[in-house]
Amino acid sequence: MTASPPPVLPDERLAAGIARLALRCRGHFSPETIQRLVADSYERLAAEARIRTHLVVLTERLATERLDALAHIEGAPGSGLPRVLFVCTHNAGRSQLAAALLTHRAGGHVAVSSAGTRPAAEVEPVVAQVLTEAGIDLTEAFPKPLTDEVVQAADIVITMGCGDACPIVPGRRYLDWPVTDPEGAPIAVVRGIRDEIDAHITELLASLPSA
Repeated sequence: MTASPPPVLPDERLAAGIARLALRCRGHFSPETIQRLVADSYERLAAEARIRTHLVVLTERLATERLDALAHIEGAPGSGLPRVLFVCTHNAGRSQLAAALLTHRAGGHVAVSSAGTRPAAEVEPVVAQVLTEAGIDLTEAFPKPLTDEVVQAADIVITMGCGDACPIVPGRRYLDWPVTDPEGAPIAVVRGIRDEIDAHITELLASLPSA
């Protein structure tokens, strides 16, 4: 059966990113597969975007993460670095805090992702502020949609007490951290949320021998 053609690009500027990803993924994914994934990533981000200035750049970053997850799934899942995925509703507060803290403290020994079931347009400014106070830069972070690839690639999926349901993949470890939502909270409260998540991170790292 003839494969369906790749979708028409929603923004012609995506072609340059597709070319870069095709070069990076040569021998692993076809240009057509990459184009479909890039187009899907763009549409998912555009659905929530209030300002589209950086949408093409963010699309390439999201597509890169999804392709890395796909490569892991198709390669040898369960080998290499432990992979942790944090999920909350908007991927603008708790899951961003947790991902940034774990990335900072794991020192490259854990592959960390975060996503939202209904991602917001941007990360909460107060979340970025309390991480900056802790010496962690969040300027490159942005809310990302929850996709099948990142769930399947994760060894541990952690929800943040938000009641969101994640797809269940056999053999994965699922945890829920009941953490208060920082949205609209004063900075003193958000600092406490940051420290509460950091305590969970300490316990998580102790459970990961390779970390």
